[in-house]
Amino acid sequence: MCAAFPDFRLGNVLATSFTGTLSERHGNPVERIPTPHRLVDWLAVHGLAVDSCTPAQLDLARELRESIHATATATAIQNALPASAVQVINDCSTQGRAAAILTPEGKRQWRLSSASCVEDALSVIAADAISIIAGERDGRLALCASPSCQAAFFDTSQSRTRKWCDMNTCGNRQKKARFNANQLKNHRSAD
Repeated sequence: MCAAFPDFRLGNVLATSFTGTLSERHGNPVERIPTPHRLVDWLAVHGLAVDSCTPAQLDLARELRESIHATATATAIQNALPASAVQVINDCSTQGRAAAILTPEGKRQWRLSSASCVEDALSVIAADAISIIAGERDGRLALCASPSCQAAFFDTSQSRTRKWCDMNTCGNRQKKARFNANQLKNHRSAD
């Protein structure tokens, strides 16, 4: 992967990891799939290898990403799902050709054919989004507590009270800011 691009933020849930390809949505947005080749890289990291991607396919992927983010956000705050976003997810889900296979470890894995295209990989991501938004998996959709991030994530913690999309980025940033503010406050009160 090229060092000129920001690192991927990897998670355990395919659909919300995909929405994480645009981070800091309410601050200085960071686009992690700025080029078609970068989308190919992201898909390969997630076991959805395709040979190529056109600019139009990248646009479709970004449209799916934003639709998943919109529906996940609506679900997290218990609002009605946006109809246009639901339509994009459904369209992407039905347009691809992928098969679920069982690994020797008893896990489900998606297999694309050797002639697979980006739409096939996007159908897997859309299907994953449908399963979490429909409440078929054990967990809950939540929004990152970082004011500049507010990414949708799937909380599978035992108490379902996780606050950050990623403790190593948003969580640490918020803890560090709180620590620095307390240090400054303590320093001022000592003067």
